[in-house]
Amino acid sequence: MDLFTHVLVAYLVSFIAFGPQAPLYIAAGALAGGLPDADILFFPLARRYPLLGHHGITHSLVGVTVIAAGGAIFAPLLAGGIWWMFFLAMELGGISHILLDGFTNFAVPPFAPFSDRQVHLDADRAVNFATLAMTAVSFTVLLTERNRTPPEIWVVTAWVLAGIYALYLTVRGLGRLRVEGIRKREGYTGVIPSGNPLRWTLIDEQVRPEGTAVRFRRYTLGRGFTGPAHELEVHPAMTASGPVVGGQEAMDRSYPAAMSRSRFLSRSYFFAEVTPAPGAFEVFWYSLEFESLGRTAGVLARVDAASGSVETRTVWRRPPGGGR
Repeated sequence: MDLFTHVLVAYLVSFIAFGPQAPLYIAAGALAGGLPDADILFFPLARRYPLLGHHGITHSLVGVTVIAAGGAIFAPLLAGGIWWMFFLAMELGGISHILLDGFTNFAVPPFAPFSDRQVHLDADRAVNFATLAMTAVSFTVLLTERNRTPPEIWVVTAWVLAGIYALYLTVRGLGRLRVEGIRKREGYTGVIPSGNPLRWTLIDEQVRPEGTAVRFRRYTLGRGFTGPAHELEVHPAMTASGPVVGGQEAMDRSYPAAMSRSRFLSRSYFFAEVTPAPGAFEVFWYSLEFESLGRTAGVLARVDAASGSVETRTVWRRPPGGGR
């Protein structure tokens, strides 16, 4: 999840754990909820020491415990208070960060450095604009109330926000369980959550020496499947030079160039759609994971019909048909 949601959820967890009369520990817990993402500062070292990369050691129980121990040492010197209370608050904040990231499609190694096993439940998007907007509104309300309203109103607001986020995570979690059963029944291999907590994508990707086959279908809780299954198969190894005579050949020809153009596209579930153009084919290769407000990130490849040459550029646009 985004940094601001991590901080807010850790704030609410600390509020529930310590009560409204412990602002120091609530603040410490909120700070610890965001600190694991400070691993971006290790970027220069991450190539040599991968454990220091994003979603590395700082997103493990060992990492958040080290951060909490540091807070327990220095926080009482700066703000007063009890060291073990600061440790507990920052440990809870750090664990909430791990749990939230593991709840999404982002993987975290909770037991590093003792185990490199990664965990992700695919129950929410790692970057969800709907959640970010909800968090922005929540922060605005809390800051507006600060020193302007009676403490009782702040307490009620905090409890209401805690209930809203708990409900959101419950809907996401139960929805994931429901869709998992449908995935197994329908023979898909994966599930992709969307920004809408009720909308999911069932995906099946088969990578073979001769090519890649992708099949996906949209599912909405309460409505069922909202359209037919979309299927794609590409055979880049079978492409030849020279003229391109059809949409399938345009996809085969543009596939290697599109994957080289965008590393995130090659590492995510993807699909493609072909649109004929004068003297060419336009192939939109797009991610089924990086989408919001009806648009998705991808690569637009223009394949010249006469020469077969391919030109690519990254775009953020609405898929012409199959993305719905």
